[in-house]
Amino acid sequence: MAALPRDPRADRYPMPTVPYGWYAVLRSRELRPGKVVSLHYFGRALIAFRGADGRAAVRDAHCPHYGAHLGAGGKVVDGTVECPFHGWRFGADGRCVEAPFAVHTPKVSLGGFPVREHSGLVLVYVGPGEPSWEVPEIPETGAKEFAAPVDDTCRARVHIQEMRENIVDESHFHFIHGQSQPPVQEWRADGPFAEARGRISRRVLGRDIDNTFDAFMYGPGVMVVRTHGPVLSVTAVALSTPVDDRTSELRMLYYIRKPARLPFLTPLAKLVFRMEALGEVREEVGIWDHKVHQPRPVLLPHEKGIKALRRWYAQFYPAE
Repeated sequence: MAALPRDPRADRYPMPTVPYGWYAVLRSRELRPGKVVSLHYFGRALIAFRGADGRAAVRDAHCPHYGAHLGAGGKVVDGTVECPFHGWRFGADGRCVEAPFAVHTPKVSLGGFPVREHSGLVLVYVGPGEPSWEVPEIPETGAKEFAAPVDDTCRARVHIQEMRENIVDESHFHFIHGQSQPPVQEWRADGPFAEARGRISRRVLGRDIDNTFDAFMYGPGVMVVRTHGPVLSVTAVALSTPVDDRTSELRMLYYIRKPARLPFLTPLAKLVFRMEALGEVREEVGIWDHKVHQPRPVLLPHEKGIKALRRWYAQFYPAE
């Protein structure tokens, strides 16, 4: 499908590219002390590093002095990031703390974001002012009952709202995920949080498996889907993040519950999961890459989830 001519309408959306909310920009393990990590999200070049107290900071990447990219040769010195071009240093709060040869330290700062770090994730808040709500901790990320996650990242030329609509698109569960009938879902919304519950039946290695799933949504960027079944229980942490005005990233962290009586079978369980699930995600990405946004989709009577999610999601855009 990548070779298909791209309709220019596929890059047009009536809503802003970046909804307000919390987004995971990297895993904690990827931000080692003393290192500068280059990132690019929200149409901005960014850097991440740990300050003197070990806390994560995510700031704009370009030095206000002369425009050098602090992630291209910059280094962490005493909890500050040092520009590779002229040695200016910036603290975790973005403020310039040292400028060689200057009589007075310039009163300039690197832009950045409020940061929270928990559940093995570095989260940033995008929006006006300080955040009024938080993403709760995800207990499975530190529980011994769950294996280290299967980590899968992909990018698509689609708005992140469309990525989230996928979980409430009842009919696609038949054609992409092998369910015999569209699932009946229960939808609840509470401010920036929402929840979709349902059941999904599918064939795995020739067997019909009946699972329940609970999708907990924390704003536009973080969703936790807990699937429970007789063979496998999985907690999927779905992280959808805008890259630029055309591209979005979907990072999936799948935490598989270790078989209680046969923990040595965990690698096999992860292998089976990779074989069954990851290909379906790639199939969806290929479709997203070429679909256009339908502001008024022609929905069937049972397809209620997309409208409900869109009403809830609208709160994350600036008021007109």
